[in-house]
Amino acid sequence: MSQQYPGDTATITTPAGESTQRYEEARAAASRAISTITVPADQPLRTPPPAEVEPELLSYRGFKFGAAFFGWLIAISMSVLLLAAASAAAFGTAQVLDYTTSDAKAQAGAASITAAGVAIFMLALAFYTGGYVAGRLARFDGGRQGFGVWMIAVLVGAVAGGLTWFLDGQYDLFGNVHRPSGVSLSGNTLLLGSTAAAAALLVLTLIAAIIGGKSGRRYHDRIDELL
Repeated sequence: MSQQYPGDTATITTPAGESTQRYEEARAAASRAISTITVPADQPLRTPPPAEVEPELLSYRGFKFGAAFFGWLIAISMSVLLLAAASAAAFGTAQVLDYTTSDAKAQAGAASITAAGVAIFMLALAFYTGGYVAGRLARFDGGRQGFGVWMIAVLVGAVAGGLTWFLDGQYDLFGNVHRPSGVSLSGNTLLLGSTAAAAALLVLTLIAAIIGGKSGRRYHDRIDELL
């Protein structure tokens, strides 16, 4: 279905200095041209094609191990700093409020949840920073760089855990480690809480690293818009 565009040539005035005959011929030609224009009513508006990426820039896209590695180093450094700052703040707060070890043992569940929540939040913030650094270094594909930061941390953690398990089997490293007495938490409760905390830690740090990587890339996107 199409609709006719009638056009409006009534408002055209005769230009000064031109003959009437030439003016009438031009007006008739303009009227014929306008009257033949049809606009399909059901045709959607066409959007301009997306800008093509220069071939020279395609080699810089994708996952970059160097950017992810340095982002992982920043994430580990920030983890140590933030956890140390949180521990110092918790110790100072306990001194001010006169919160003793006996109070923590009496409320072991609340103390464990609070400590786990603060630790997970600090680690997520550290991985956001590491992903941001990786995204800034790589310029393109910030989300992939953030994922790379998280993946390197998981792989290093898995290797460290396997090495610790092997050494413990050889030298019984944790044979003399005992749970503090007086803690009113069963073994099943501790296992369930540890599993939930580990799952939350993996998911939240992954999301934080990817968001950080995308945020790092936006810095370059804003510069590209100005160029």
